[in-house]
Amino acid sequence: MGRDLLERDRELDELRVAANDASMGRGRVVLLHGEAGIGKSTLVNALRADPPAGVRVLLGSCDAMSTPRPLGPLRDLESSVGPRLGEALRAGEREEIFAALRDELSDGTGTVLVVEDAHWADEATLDALRFLARRIDELPAALVVTYRDEFERDHPLGRLLGDLGHGDRVGRLAPDRLSSDAVGALIAGSGLDAERVFATTGGNPYFVREVIASADESGVPQTVVDAVTGRLRRLDPQTQEHVEQLAVVPSAVDAKLLARLVPGSAGALRAAEEGGLLDVRPEGVRFRHELTRRAVVDGLPASRRIELERAVLAALLESGAADPARLVHHAGAAGDVDAIVEWAPRAARDAAASGAHRQAAAHYAAALAHPDRYAAAELVELTEEFAIESYTIGAASAAVDAQQRAVAMRRELGDARRLGASLRWLSRFDWFDGHRADAEAAAREASAVLSGAGDPSLHAMALSNEAQLALLAHDTPRALDLAAGAIVISRETGDRRVLSHALNNHGTGLLFIGREEGVDELLEAAEAALSVDDIEDAARAFVNLVWALLDQYRLAEAERHLSRALELTERSEFIGFATYQRMEQARLDLARARWDDALALVDPPPGMPHARCVALTVAGTVAARRGDDGADETLDAAHRLAVELGELQRRGPVAAARAEAALLRGDLEAARAIARVEFDEADRREARALRAELAYLLRRAGDEVEVEVDDPHPFSMQARGDWRAAAEAWRTAGAPYHEASALAESPDPADLVEALAILDRIGAAPLARRVRSELRDRGVRSVPRGPSSVTRRNPEGLTDRQLDVLRLLAEGLTNAEIADRLVVSVRTVDSHVAAVLAKLGVASRQDAVRIAHERELLAD
Repeated sequence: MGRDLLERDRELDELRVAANDASMGRGRVVLLHGEAGIGKSTLVNALRADPPAGVRVLLGSCDAMSTPRPLGPLRDLESSVGPRLGEALRAGEREEIFAALRDELSDGTGTVLVVEDAHWADEATLDALRFLARRIDELPAALVVTYRDEFERDHPLGRLLGDLGHGDRVGRLAPDRLSSDAVGALIAGSGLDAERVFATTGGNPYFVREVIASADESGVPQTVVDAVTGRLRRLDPQTQEHVEQLAVVPSAVDAKLLARLVPGSAGALRAAEEGGLLDVRPEGVRFRHELTRRAVVDGLPASRRIELERAVLAALLESGAADPARLVHHAGAAGDVDAIVEWAPRAARDAAASGAHRQAAAHYAAALAHPDRYAAAELVELTEEFAIESYTIGAASAAVDAQQRAVAMRRELGDARRLGASLRWLSRFDWFDGHRADAEAAAREASAVLSGAGDPSLHAMALSNEAQLALLAHDTPRALDLAAGAIVISRETGDRRVLSHALNNHGTGLLFIGREEGVDELLEAAEAALSVDDIEDAARAFVNLVWALLDQYRLAEAERHLSRALELTERSEFIGFATYQRMEQARLDLARARWDDALALVDPPPGMPHARCVALTVAGTVAARRGDDGADETLDAAHRLAVELGELQRRGPVAAARAEAALLRGDLEAARAIARVEFDEADRREARALRAELAYLLRRAGDEVEVEVDDPHPFSMQARGDWRAAAEAWRTAGAPYHEASALAESPDPADLVEALAILDRIGAAPLARRVRSELRDRGVRSVPRGPSSVTRRNPEGLTDRQLDVLRLLAEGLTNAEIADRLVVSVRTVDSHVAAVLAKLGVASRQDAVRIAHERELLAD
C-alpha cells in the first residue's frame, strides 16, 4: 500500500469485495462518506487503477455549481457507455435514461459505477441512484456513492440515504482520520515536526499532504488556503494564471474547453501537474482535489474571478456547449444578465423534464430576477412555470405569490382561456398554503371564466377543482355532483388528465359515504393519470385512497397501497405528496400502536399547514395515550391550526383527539363539549367515519347519540354498545389500543385483564390505570401489576425506541439489520436514525455512536 493509502486497507478491501461481487452477478451498494479531505477520492482512484479482472469502473462526479446540472454525473459517462444510454442522456428523457442505465449495467462481466460528491447532486441524479439501488440485487454491478457528512437534515441526499437503507446489500464506509504514526510516516524526510503537523491537521490526509507540499523554512501553514496559495505562488506567472482560470470551473475541464481556456493545453500545465495541483489526462484536466480548487478560488480578488468567469462563459458559448445549467452558473458568477435571461429558462425546463424540480425552481428564479427583459407573454409563462415547480417541491407560499403575479398578467393580456387555467392553478396553490377562502374564490372565477371560453377540457378541470374543494370541506353531495359533470365531459373529450382529476374527487366522495365502488374509481384515476405521466394526480389518487382506508381502519389495504404510492412520489420527487404520505404512515403506525414509529415520522412537524395539523394531531394523541407530558399543549396547537384552516377534515380529527385526552383525564364535561360540535357537523355532512368516532367518544362521555344499526365501522359498534363485536373488529384490523379499549367495556373481569395485558404491552399507561382501578372496584384480587419503571429519560430527549436504535448502531448494524432485530420496517428505522442524528446534533452514524459513548447514553 502506497503512502496515499496509509491505514486504508479495510476500506479498499471492501471496495474490491463489492467489485468482485459485481463480477459474479451479486450487486451491492457502497456508501463511502466522511469529511472533506478524508480520502474518499483516493480510495476510488486506487480501485480504478487496479480493478478486479474483467470489471470496468465508470466514474461520474457531481459539481459544486450554484445550481447543479441535471443528471450531471451520468452525463459524464456518455463517452464510456453504449449508444442507447448515450442517446438517452443527450435527449434528457428521464424514464428512458433510467431504463437505459439499468440495461447498461446489466451487460458485461461486472461494473462499478462511482458517483462522487453526492452532497452536490441534483434531485434527478438522486432519483437515478434510488432507482438503481432498489434494483441492485438484479444487476452485476456495484454502486459506490461518495459524499461528505456535512449537510443539513432536510437536504435531499438525506432522503436518499434513508431509502438506500433498504435491503441487505448496502455497506457503509467511513474512513477515519490518520493516526499520529501515519502522519509521521507521511512526513518522513520532509524535515517537518510530526507532532505539530498532526496537531495542525488533525490527521486529515488531504491537509497533511498540503502541509507537506507547501511548507518551507517559514514553517507549517495555518489553513488550506494558505497551503495552496503557497504552492501556487511558486509557479511561474503564466502557469498561475492558467490554474486560476481552471479553478473557476467546478467540474472536470474537457479537452475541447481546455484548448480554448489554456493555449498549449496540457503542455502549458506541466508545472502545475508536477506541483501536485492538477491531474492532466488526454480527455481533459481536473484539480487533484476539490478543496484545492476551492482554495484557489477563495484566494482570488472578486474582480479577477469575474474576469475568469466571463472567459469560461465565452469559451463555452463559442464551443457550442449544450448544457444550459453550466452556462447559467458561469453567467451568474460573471454577472452577465443577457446570458442569464437567455439560458436560465432553458436550464429550468431541462431540469424539470429530468425531474430535478428544486433545480428547475432555482433557474426560474434566476430568470425572473430580470422581469423587464422578457416580453409579457413569455414573462407570464415563466412566472407560472416557476409557481408550478415551487408547488411541486412543497414551497406553497412561493407558489401562491408567483401565481398571483401570473393571474394579474393574464388579466392584462385578455386571453380568457389562459386566465381560467391560471385561476385554477391559483386555487390549488391557495388551498395548499392554507388559504381556503382565497382558493374557493379563485375556483369560482375559474369556472365562470372557462364556461364560455370554448375549451371543454379546461372547463371540466375547473368544475373538478371546485369538486375537490367541496370534498375537502366534506360537502360530499356537491362534490359528487360537480365531479360527475366533469367526468362526463372528460370521457366525451378523451382527456385522461381531466378524467383522472374528476374520478379522484368522485371516488373519494363515494368512500366518504361508504360506497365501495369508490376504491375502483380511485385506482382508475391513478392509472389514467399515469397513462399521461401526470404524477400529481396519480399521487393524489393514492393519498385519497389511503386516507379513506385509514379512516375506515382497513389498515392492511391502506399499507399495501401506501407502499406503492411512496415509491411513486419518492421516485418523482413530488415532495408535497411525499410529505402527506409520511403523515399517512404516521397515522397507520398510530393505529397499530407503534408509538415511537409514529413520532419519528412527525418530529419535527412539516412546514405545510395541512400536513402540520395532522402531525400535531398524531403527536398529541400518542402523548395522551402514553401519558407523556405535553399532550394537551400539542393538541391545543393542532386545534388552533385546524380552526385557522377551517375544514372539517382537520377540525374533526383534532376534536376526536382532544375529547379522548379529556376522557383519559376523567373530564367528561370537556369531552362532551369538544366532541359535540364537530359530531353535529360530521352528521350534517355525512362524514361517516368521523361521525362514528365522535359518536363513540360522546357515548363514553355520557352523551348518547343515535347510530345507524348497520354501520360496520368498529367505532359505530362501540357507540352502539356492542363492545364484543368491536373488539373482534379491532383485533382483525390490527389496532391493539382500540381492541383493548373495547375489551375494557366488558362486564367480565377476564376481558378487562386481557385488555390490561394489551395496554401494558403497548405502553398505554393512562387507560391501563383506569382498567386497574375498575378491576379493583369490582373486587378482583391479584390485579396484574404494570411495568416496574417509567419510560427512561435522558438530556438529549431520545425516546426508548431511539435509544434501542442507537445501541444497534453501536453494534455496527445496517438499517435493514436493525429493522429485522426490532421487527419494524426499514423505512421506520430510517426515520429513527434521522431523529437520533438530529437530537444529538451530528451528521453521521459514527459520530452518533461516539457521542453516545462519551455521554454514557448506552449505559444500562
